[in-house]
Amino acid sequence: MAFAHIIVHGRVQGVGFRFSTQQVASQYDINGWVKNNPDGTVEIEAEGKKQDLDDFVNKIQNGPNPYAKVEHVDISTDNNEKGHSKFKII
Repeated sequence: MAFAHIIVHGRVQGVGFRFSTQQVASQYDINGWVKNNPDGTVEIEAEGKKQDLDDFVNKIQNGPNPYAKVEHVDISTDNNEKGHSKFKII
């Protein structure tokens, strides 16, 4: 299992970003969570099989829906999983 902590910058709040992220996570069998931050970014904690996580991150970097405009993504990865059992919106 692989783990990623992601901060997404851009037009990512008020455009269905969290819901779309949850749908993408479901497609790639990713567990974790997504939440809005007070500074206008979206924060994601995600874990799953390495290839699935890579595909998930790629989809997020390109914007999970046509209304979002991702400008920059900060990603830190780790091989230690957090033990999430599902993907949820916080």
